[in-house]
Amino acid sequence: MHRFVLVARQAAARLCGRGPGGCRGGRTDMALRCAASLAAGRQPRGPRREGTVRWSSAAKASAVKINEKASREKILTLESMNPQVKAVEYAVRGPIVLKAGEIEKELRKGIKKPFTEVIKANIGDAHAMGQRPITFLRQVVALCTYPNLLDSPSFPEDAKKRARRILQGCGGNSLGSYTASQGINCIREDVASYIERRDGGVPADPDNIYLTTGASDGISAILKILISGWGKSRTGVMIPIPQYPLYSAAISELDAIQVNYYLDEENCWALNVNELRRALNEAKAYCNPKVLCIINPGNPTGQVQNRKCIEDVIHFAWEEKLFLLADEVYQDNVYSEGCQFHSFKKILYEMGPEYYNNVELASFHSTSKGYMGECGYRGGYMEVINLHPEIKGQLVKLLSVRLCPPVSGQAAMDIVVNPPVPGEESYAQFIKEKESVLNNLAKKAKLTEDMFNKIPGVHCNPLQGAMYAFPRIFIPSKAIEEAKAHKMAPDMFYCMKLLEETGICVVPGSGFGQREGTYHFRMTILPPVEKLKILLEKVKDFHIKFLEKYA
Repeated sequence: MHRFVLVARQAAARLCGRGPGGCRGGRTDMALRCAASLAAGRQPRGPRREGTVRWSSAAKASAVKINEKASREKILTLESMNPQVKAVEYAVRGPIVLKAGEIEKELRKGIKKPFTEVIKANIGDAHAMGQRPITFLRQVVALCTYPNLLDSPSFPEDAKKRARRILQGCGGNSLGSYTASQGINCIREDVASYIERRDGGVPADPDNIYLTTGASDGISAILKILISGWGKSRTGVMIPIPQYPLYSAAISELDAIQVNYYLDEENCWALNVNELRRALNEAKAYCNPKVLCIINPGNPTGQVQNRKCIEDVIHFAWEEKLFLLADEVYQDNVYSEGCQFHSFKKILYEMGPEYYNNVELASFHSTSKGYMGECGYRGGYMEVINLHPEIKGQLVKLLSVRLCPPVSGQAAMDIVVNPPVPGEESYAQFIKEKESVLNNLAKKAKLTEDMFNKIPGVHCNPLQGAMYAFPRIFIPSKAIEEAKAHKMAPDMFYCMKLLEETGICVVPGSGFGQREGTYHFRMTILPPVEKLKILLEKVKDFHIKFLEKYA
């Protein structure tokens, strides 16, 4: 029974001079109505027949207590909430995206705009932008989800073989069961085999593989274990600027210290060890830097680190005793001639035992990017090497709190690392679809770079990899002053105007970090080629008008 009704019934019983059983006839209902009126701060209306109702002091007190409890202050407010959560910011789904959602609702209501649709170029969500799923991956996940399909002649045998193997690793042969916190064992074995093939035979141990809910889950888990201390001994986490906002958000949530090192925009966003050393030495005055994060290929900047750069970074981490985090989710997305993806683990191994047996490294991969684009499955893995044996137990304990990653995501990750091979019936279609996606992305990367560099006041470095452009934009001083008047960062003001006038949603560079006095935005290259051309033409027209207006 609702607590209000219970208290009111008790008040009504006292009013009528009865016990808990209450009154006869309609007097109980009448008393309940009166108690409710008192609780709401209104005078109770008397009965419709002659006579008055005598309210006992107990009944009045009960009603007043109900009213007081109904209007008491909330326990959880902006002032009382966890301050670390309040400090979290995630620009990719920030104010600009909320505004885009509002505009979409207005368009559905028939409100006229200078455009007919919102183009969400703010996030790397490939399938939402029209990319078709890889057939083989979906076939295996479908078979795992509904095993009755294993008897269907519509599915190839190589897909059935993989589905049966995955299901045998699941409790009750069902994708609906929990798995080990570290992930299904046979999938971790497949991940280890994939890493060995990718890295030219560098050994990989399945026991060092942890299946995760996307790469983000693994990154957050490792940071949780790494962060400790107070005051000047608090853990500092070195991150690239510009960065993917997951890092700054996780650092804020965990109350760690963010240590920025700047990528060299004038040199195609290269990573310079001298800049790492500057950032580290300055940070030692106020924290204990012990984590170095690298994103390769870069997000949002699209650069691909060369072998020499990676060697320099590894030597720096070894020399300064830093734990390395290598975010390698875009390892399949390399487009520029002369560029090649090198995993940090491979280079570490080739630098010799002094490095390979000592540098602590966690590297991450995901189903969400590459040629797969399976963001919604939330599949991923991390490989952690040179971890202290006792810390491995602590990591498994931490991961066990969330029980296990989504099992369908684990199955999808398995197909990324265990795709069809030559001689299997699905190989021809698989390789055709994979190459089509990657060739199309390479074409769009070049198109985007070329078109941006034709716009006056815009400069875009080569998009060597990943799936974003991060052009630098000139914003006139008059526009900067107007942005300040609206209490906005100048590039947020620019992006908001772009959205309101063209329907194009991009993310301001201030959400990723940038050198003071420079302005950028991040835009995905995922829309279909024809729509991407229209989008880029709209950005060009807008930017020229923007410069004319605020010149």
